Amino acid sequence: MAIVAVSMTVKIIPQAFAGVVERFGKYRTTLTAGLNIVTPFIDRVAYRIDMREQVVSFPPQPVITEENLTVSIDTVIYFQVTDPVAATYEIANYIQAIEQLTMTTLRNIIGGMTLEHALTSRTQINSGLRGELDSATGKWGIRVNRVELKGIDPPPSINDAMEKQMRADRDKRAIILTAEGDRQSAILTAEGQKQAAILNAEGNRQAQILGAQGDRQAQILRAQGEAQAIGAVFQAIHDGNPDQKLLSYQYLQMLPKIAEGDNATTWIIPAELTQALGTLGGTVGSIPVDGGGNKNRVDLDESVVDDVTDGPETSKAVQEAIDAARQAERPGASSGGPVLPSSGGSAQTPPPEGDQGPS
Repeated sequence: MAIVAVSMTVKIIPQAFAGVVERFGKYRTTLTAGLNIVTPFIDRVAYRIDMREQVVSFPPQPVITEENLTVSIDTVIYFQVTDPVAATYEIANYIQAIEQLTMTTLRNIIGGMTLEHALTSRTQINSGLRGELDSATGKWGIRVNRVELKGIDPPPSINDAMEKQMRADRDKRAIILTAEGDRQSAILTAEGQKQAAILNAEGNRQAQILGAQGDRQAQILRAQGEAQAIGAVFQAIHDGNPDQKLLSYQYLQMLPKIAEGDNATTWIIPAELTQALGTLGGTVGSIPVDGGGNKNRVDLDESVVDDVTDGPETSKAVQEAIDAARQAERPGASSGGPVLPSSGGSAQTPPPEGDQGPS
């Protein structure tokens, strides 16, 4: 009898548990963890409440979205009893109550969302669901710490449609990326060609500038060389002090070159040539052959023709020029130069001044 009385008097409550004591069916006190003393035969521990955080997983529940699509959602709730008295006397079965409250709250939240929004807004759904459950279970002495959606499963037909849509989106993105890559490649190629054309044009411009500078320098050097040559020739002529005899001889040397033209049918002898021939004739005629004697004088016609001609045609032209010059020296001859025929041509003599033909 004593042992029974002691066992009814001493109550041991485990850690993280709470004992609700009733006296004659009425709440009297709450026992904490450890050794507790109650009145035997009067008080009794009616409930032991687990104060630890508990995890409850609910089976999938059908939920209708905004576009009238039925999806299955299963949830996990983490809750903890904060008031054992309220959890005992305010609600008969708080786990079942939390399950039903979770299902109804979840239907309200998902009913205002589309399927795509629901699939991409799990964080928003979790926070909204936790807020609703925590405010509803507060009077039951329960605090909802966390709510998680384990899965949202659309119907099989919707899964197939979503897979096709995702496949089409991936193909679209692949085509867009390919086109963007081709566009960037074309832009870079065009930019490279533009830069190459600019560099080629710049190179051609520099080459033209350098070529023009080179031509200018060459022309300057050529002009300087010609100027020096002319100066040297002029200085040589000035130092040689040429007379009329040398100039006459040069006139005769130029006659064959005048007659060498292929297209020339007539050529004109200057008026000064007659004087040059007379002077040269007198000079050459006074030169003795073999060093002495006037009876062996060189004739003008033969010495000049032999000295300045190289062929029979040229000798004939020179002979005709000499004859024309002698004719011009006769009295009454015109002061203008006679016109002599070239090889194969006819001679033309300009009319004297004042004789313009019959009026």
